[in-house]
Amino acid sequence: MKTTEFIGAAERQLYELASRMVAYNAGDPKRIQHLIKVHYFARMIGLAEHVDEATQLILEAAAIVHDIGIRICEQKYGVCDGKHQELEGPDEARKLLTDMGTFSEVQIERICWLVGHHHTYDSITGIDYQILVEADFLVNIYEDNLPADAIRKVKEKIFKTSAGRALLDTMFGVENNTL
Repeated sequence: MKTTEFIGAAERQLYELASRMVAYNAGDPKRIQHLIKVHYFARMIGLAEHVDEATQLILEAAAIVHDIGIRICEQKYGVCDGKHQELEGPDEARKLLTDMGTFSEVQIERICWLVGHHHTYDSITGIDYQILVEADFLVNIYEDNLPADAIRKVKEKIFKTSAGRALLDTMFGVENNTL
């Protein structure tokens, strides 16, 4: 039996996209680990928040490719800060998604838009955008070892979904004041 025979079309599509992103980031286990963690947290939050299937697919695809601009930014600018990622990421994501041939133009547009805004926090619109940002923060808080005060500020200013807030509290002890 092939690895993907037991899953549906959307799951197969996400599996293929994740496989391509792992190959894209070959030799860089930190980036691969990051995209897998962000993807799964986005999946968890989306399912807990009862996001519709079409939005869930876009959310998960965006989570998989959200940092695709990092390598180009490092090559072009010598840095990979959020603003440069938002500038370079959408075109690179579009190439990958188009090459797959399984995403519609509408899906590609939304995924690329999310990639181009995932470091912009002042005007979050749409549940897919909100969840992507929360999932990325859950991973970045851990990977960057943010101090307790910073975590509390992020919770207050960024986290809006019940599922995202619960994960943040559980992971980092925000609610229990164990930080």
